[in-house]
Amino acid sequence: MQNRLKLEVSKTNFLQNIDILEDPIIRNVILLQTVLQEVRNRSAPVYKRIRDLISDLSKHFYTFTNEHHRETYIEQEQGENANDRNDRAIRVAAKWYNEHMKKITTDENHPQVIFITNDIKNKEKAIEEGIPAYTCEEYIKSLTANPELVDRLACLSDEGNEIESRKVLFPEHLPLSKLQQGIKSGTYLQGTFRASRENYLEATVWIHGDCEENREIIIQGLKNLNRAVHEDIVAVELLPKSQWVAPSSVVLQDEGQNGDDVEDEEEKENTLNTAINVKMLKPSGRVVGIIKRNWRPFCGMLSKSDIKESRRHLFTPADKRIPRIRIETRQASTLEGQRIIVAIDGWPKNSRYPNGHFVKNLGAVGDKETETEVLLLEHDVPHQPFSQSVLSFLPKMPWSITEEDMKNREDLRHLCVCSVDPPKCTDIDDALHCRELENGNLEVGVHIADVSHFIRPGNALDQESAKRGTTVYLCEKRIDMVPELLSSNLCSLRSNVDRLAFSCIWEMNHNAEILKTRFTKSAINSKASLTYAEAQMRIDSATMNDDITTSLRGLNKLAKILKRRRIDAGALILSSPEVRFHVDSETHDPIDLQTKELRETNSMVEEFMLLANVSVAKKIHEEFSEHALLRKHPAPPPSNYEVLIKAAKSKNLDFKTDSAKALADSLDQVESPNFPYLNTLFRILATRCMMQAVYFCSGMDNDFHHYGLASPIYTHFTSPIRRYADIIVHRLLAVAIGADSTYPDLTNKHKLADLCKNLNFRHKMAQYAQRASVAFHTQLFFKNKGIVNEEAYILFVRKNAIVVLIPKYGLEGTVFFEEKDKPKPRLAYDEEVPSLKVEDTEFHIFDKVKVKITLDSSNLQHQKIRMSLIEPQIPGISIPIDSPNSNTDEPEKKRSKLEN
Repeated sequence: MQNRLKLEVSKTNFLQNIDILEDPIIRNVILLQTVLQEVRNRSAPVYKRIRDLISDLSKHFYTFTNEHHRETYIEQEQGENANDRNDRAIRVAAKWYNEHMKKITTDENHPQVIFITNDIKNKEKAIEEGIPAYTCEEYIKSLTANPELVDRLACLSDEGNEIESRKVLFPEHLPLSKLQQGIKSGTYLQGTFRASRENYLEATVWIHGDCEENREIIIQGLKNLNRAVHEDIVAVELLPKSQWVAPSSVVLQDEGQNGDDVEDEEEKENTLNTAINVKMLKPSGRVVGIIKRNWRPFCGMLSKSDIKESRRHLFTPADKRIPRIRIETRQASTLEGQRIIVAIDGWPKNSRYPNGHFVKNLGAVGDKETETEVLLLEHDVPHQPFSQSVLSFLPKMPWSITEEDMKNREDLRHLCVCSVDPPKCTDIDDALHCRELENGNLEVGVHIADVSHFIRPGNALDQESAKRGTTVYLCEKRIDMVPELLSSNLCSLRSNVDRLAFSCIWEMNHNAEILKTRFTKSAINSKASLTYAEAQMRIDSATMNDDITTSLRGLNKLAKILKRRRIDAGALILSSPEVRFHVDSETHDPIDLQTKELRETNSMVEEFMLLANVSVAKKIHEEFSEHALLRKHPAPPPSNYEVLIKAAKSKNLDFKTDSAKALADSLDQVESPNFPYLNTLFRILATRCMMQAVYFCSGMDNDFHHYGLASPIYTHFTSPIRRYADIIVHRLLAVAIGADSTYPDLTNKHKLADLCKNLNFRHKMAQYAQRASVAFHTQLFFKNKGIVNEEAYILFVRKNAIVVLIPKYGLEGTVFFEEKDKPKPRLAYDEEVPSLKVEDTEFHIFDKVKVKITLDSSNLQHQKIRMSLIEPQIPGISIPIDSPNSNTDEPEKKRSKLEN
């Protein structure tokens, strides 16, 4: 079939077999306008992937505008529906193209156009009309030189497939028309399905709309979950109150049987909820239909079938919220022990698991490059190299500041400006200065990289930066939001080079009270690029009195006053253990793991970044009351604080949480001479109660308040190299002070709201990717270190486990008290306290325990840090103390830039 053009005509081919089309083997394809229009209406992501294929010149994918061609355009006939008309239009185009190829080539062996469709009736009619036609499966199986392509075919059959049970396991999904009627009448509720990481038999559905009551609905049990997958948009029927359940405290992982035996599942469902306290019951429901599937390609591993020569296997996704997927492959032996990508094709009601197909092999499990690729894909982090069209908008080198650049810009290169950052930081967003004025007041400046000077609205560089939304910092890798020429060079405020900046300058008295504020585009020349440690050393030095050190001391003194004032106003000082790795210079494996230490200089920089963000927020909202991009932190609902209040009660403390100020005061009262770490533990627990801070458009919201900072208004201005939100804020501020011109999208609140939605998603995914990177490197550390015994504190008490925090490593883990194939101990769980009694030993939040830390590699897919109880000693539960490997090195600790 070498001398053939493929005429891809069926929308089903695209929607289900886009992975096949993307394979390098598949080339010379004609895409009809009729089909492209249908795909565009059905699936925007698939349509984008098709456009990318068309723009890849090596693939030879061509579009044919058959709807605008005289000889292929057809009218809809009387009694003919739109689908039949389109099928006929496709056949007419296929026939015409074959005749056309005969006319334009003299060679008898002219290219033949073949018609590929999964619509059997359309294929039969095509053959009757003399058009060579194949289904996608027939065509792919004919490519005998590339048998691996067969694995990538979508599994399209829903019923009667051998790999599925004939028994109906799930209720039928209601058709969309009935779901829409039910939602309109209030019979059903529409929401986003969120599967649990800890319990595969439980999920929550977050209800859309303004309904405050029943905002979150619990779904428990396989039949009630009814084939919904994490992030699907579903319709839910609320169960009668007599059937409401409480969120389960049981930790359950799917063991992934190859069969469809659900009896074991039903037995597990019986253990989910034994709550008798009516207060614990929550609105509960069942999924009655799927409004929109949000399936994506999933990374994971093949769980090879025990049946010899079987081509049907289970795929276990890396994300525990995603169910196992059945696939058919002839490469099982090759793919075992590899990270692979699989796509879901469908989930029949008579199958325990969804059906899918193999997409791509990423590499060996445990390989650092492979695992990094997995976590980037799993968290949807755009990480491909910047395209030539993006790079074409970068300034030509060598670059220098021109007269044109200095228009509407102040020359501040004479000021003693310096930057303070973590070691080895190359993307320096911010620099500071402080000097005394002739009138005795102080001038303080925050100077931020003028990224918006280089990234102009609407071009390819701007679009790519907006799509990426944020720079993603992994343990050994940085995924830049903007190309390196900007991030590490032209925009980075390095020392002793001229750079363009956007400056926020205050005149203050010595009590840190702001007397005047002004904003200006500027040119600066930083006199020093310091680390937090170097800046701290200068401040503390008895002998250093140069201009840079004097400036730093002035900044530090003012920062302390600003921080005290914020705390008095109700700002929260929370805690979240951050870790840093020391890596081997040759293998790049982590050889030491420590929690990060914060210095005064960390707080100094943070205070002025916060102050600049607040000042800019006020200015852009004054000028653009409907179009300002702001950042808010919603107050948590009272229910979020339940675990914190119970923990306080167990320590005989009375916590007030009705305002941020009340919570801050409650946290400040936690003191224990015998237990100095207790205050930190309470702050860590309080952090878990918080809501996510989000970007929003001022014209689309009334609540601007930032709960954590106790500020009535806030935005992000200080990190435009690594956050796209800051670039928009820079543009708004530039227009507000007359330093730049506006453009239509900047004052379109609906487009700004859509942009905020993407930025919030990208920011959240970046945080998750960073945590996943830390988790992977933590596993590498303990794999090399062997057995470690450490003191830990209980953060949460579950029905069958305790969740502990190890301060030395900033590491969290679960100690299970029920293990497979071992006698079950007596467990008594009290959710009110909360406490867990194991045999005769009772555990409470913040109790001190001793645990053994090992790496459990028994499950290659989900290698995990395993924690076992050493102390207190419980016969049959606790394990004897092993001799851990000792490591007494205490190298200098690295700082990380504070998020604000």
